[in-house]
Amino acid sequence: MPEQEYRDDPSPRERPGPVETEAERRRRRARFLRELAEARALRDRVQPRRAKAARLRHAMRMRTFRW
Repeated sequence: MPEQEYRDDPSPRERPGPVETEAERRRRRARFLRELAEARALRDRVQPRRAKAARLRHAMRMRTFRW
């Protein structure tokens, strides 16, 4: 199956080359978390009613949480 050899995002087992360093992993993770926060902010702006409901559900969970 030649099309599987040219996939855009190969799994770590299939990725040739050196193992990434800890600093590279942290940079990649930080970029992912920034993009995730940006996506959540965009969704909250686009769907304010759903965002408000999610905030209220989270507040209720936090009020009923027992340490």
